[in-house]
Amino acid sequence: MNSKPRVVKDYEKLDPEIQEQIKLVYPYGFSDNLVSYTDKEGMRRTALPFETDEKYYLIRMTATEAMQIIDEDDDFDSAGELKDEIKEVYEEKYSDVDYINTEDSEEEEESKKKYDDPYSDEPADDDDGDEDDDEYDD
Repeated sequence: MNSKPRVVKDYEKLDPEIQEQIKLVYPYGFSDNLVSYTDKEGMRRTALPFETDEKYYLIRMTATEAMQIIDEDDDFDSAGELKDEIKEVYEEKYSDVDYINTEDSEEEEESKKKYDDPYSDEPADDDDGDEDDDEYDD
């Protein structure tokens, strides 16, 4: 059984390094990659899945919020794609990070499938003590 902490967090509260890594994993925007989960109160929510060596993240956002994040981020162009020069900088910066796959592949599709059934019946960890981080159930 995998013992990685499961964390639900707002995009704005993520470390800048994690935000940059997420942009590399989702260079064409976030909204098409959102998954649904049930929070600890039994409410259906949507989030962007992201996995590091240490944690499984579900980054809370709606499709509208996902598009707004991309629209307001200078790293993305007007078409909602990560700018080539930014992508090159981030690829260089995170070239030693194994969990970042910058190639569109079957692995990306498999990664998405993992999040359709979010991880198990284990609750998510609150990464930073913020009261508004949620646990989630499957």
